[in-house]
Amino acid sequence: MLNSTLKKEAIEKLEQAINEYDVSSKTLQNQAINLHNVRSYGVDVIKKVEVYVNTLANTPKEFDKSFEQVQINLASFKTLSEISYDEKEMIKLAGGGAAAGVAAGVATAALAPTAAMAIATTFGTASTGAAISGLSGAAATNAALAWLGGGALAAGGGGMAGGGALLALAGPIGWGIGAASLAAGGIYANKKNKEAAIKADQERIEVVKATKILDATSLEVTQLTSSTQSLSTNLEQGLLQFTSGVKHIDSYTAFSQEERNMLRSLINSTESLSALFMKEIGK
Repeated sequence: MLNSTLKKEAIEKLEQAINEYDVSSKTLQNQAINLHNVRSYGVDVIKKVEVYVNTLANTPKEFDKSFEQVQINLASFKTLSEISYDEKEMIKLAGGGAAAGVAAGVATAALAPTAAMAIATTFGTASTGAAISGLSGAAATNAALAWLGGGALAAGGGGMAGGGALLALAGPIGWGIGAASLAAGGIYANKKNKEAAIKADQERIEVVKATKILDATSLEVTQLTSSTQSLSTNLEQGLLQFTSGVKHIDSYTAFSQEERNMLRSLINSTESLSALFMKEIGK
């Protein structure tokens, strides 16, 4: 039949593109989970530094300012990490926005809770953090869930870094490509060969675009994970080394100048680590 080979090849290429997309999507989810875990470790290290400094008497006021900034940097990550995950509520909240928000909401609901929280903290930390971290209780939960469901994207995308990656995670069905289109034969069986080939090629292009976004985002997330892990590990080791050498000192004024410099360096590293929590993915 005329153009039957063209139709068959186009459908096969679409199916291959979708398989590659699935691999990239899962990879990004895993990378986001890794980043979330490393950041959680980083939060624990920062707490150790803060607890130690709080045991000291006569510390400079500048230390308080440093830790205030640290808490600001961590606020949105903590808020998004601690919300209660309810996929039905999330979809309902997302459904109040545009189609893109609903698509992202449905896609995110399909993720395991761990992956969903990881995605939220990966893409929502810096961009929505200021607003969400200023809320509390149910208001904070609703705001975070709305973000997870694509609320920021539905509102125009201006308030969310990595919006393209989040939408890419919505998957082909979330972009309006019907499930029937993704099965061999499917909707194409009822179309003329040339028309079916054109439609399959158009949809394949969208899948390939999304896959490229996911691959680029995965690389960026991996690099951020590595930086966060390295700084967290070095900070923890530095704290242990410092405290082991000044076990019997409980006042800042009793430190030598060298010890004061070392402590200041630890606090600087703490600020630097917390700043990584504000790094926007996809910018």
